[in-house]
Amino acid sequence: MFMALGVVIESIPLELKARPCKTRVLDLVFVIDGSKSVGPENFELVKQFVNRIVDSLQIGVHSTRVGLVQYSSVVRTEFGLGQHSTKKAVKEAVNGTQYMAMGSMTGLALRHLLEKSFSAAEGARPPTASVPRIGIVFTDGQSQDYVSDHARSLKDQGVEMYAVGVGKVVEQDLLEIASKPHGEHCFYSADFSAMKSIAKTIKNRFCSGKAGQEEVDEEACGTRFFSCKSHRNG
Repeated sequence: MFMALGVVIESIPLELKARPCKTRVLDLVFVIDGSKSVGPENFELVKQFVNRIVDSLQIGVHSTRVGLVQYSSVVRTEFGLGQHSTKKAVKEAVNGTQYMAMGSMTGLALRHLLEKSFSAAEGARPPTASVPRIGIVFTDGQSQDYVSDHARSLKDQGVEMYAVGVGKVVEQDLLEIASKPHGEHCFYSADFSAMKSIAKTIKNRFCSGKAGQEEVDEEACGTRFFSCKSHRNG
């Protein structure tokens, strides 16, 4: 379960909703947990989480490219970075993703992200293009394998990693996956009710410029989630 062992849990009681802003050009891959513990109804909420972030992006061959990976006991590329060049096509592909409902091999998924998802064969742009590579990993429980080595390799290769955990997730797994500062890249909620608010927070981080005047999202006022921030590794 998520326990504060040497970690400050920073409450975010109120989510701010920014007006639309221009996003950076990204190669962005979502890695979503399709294990049995998620359940079919919550898996639909995870897909909505993905599409809420996609809604804020400028999708295109020369703009942001999006890929989706689902994992359980095995890992499956649902679609690669080069497969869909419009927002409509990306969202339809996300909605059509079929729930696996097996185990939870987060480490195997990170290896897939490292070795395949950001490859030219999957549609990733070369490092010389200087397009930021972003990975957003969603998990709802303890991984059945180790995550640290592949997570470290991804970050060493310049991939900016976000970790989103719900329920009985191990906090150390989230911290090992997430880039620093952890308070900006690592999010936890006790249940799926905060997914919408977390998506909005991540969307705002993707804005390349100042978002303009921010407005309070009253719908999120009663929704609580946390960002993770290590004392030593902040």
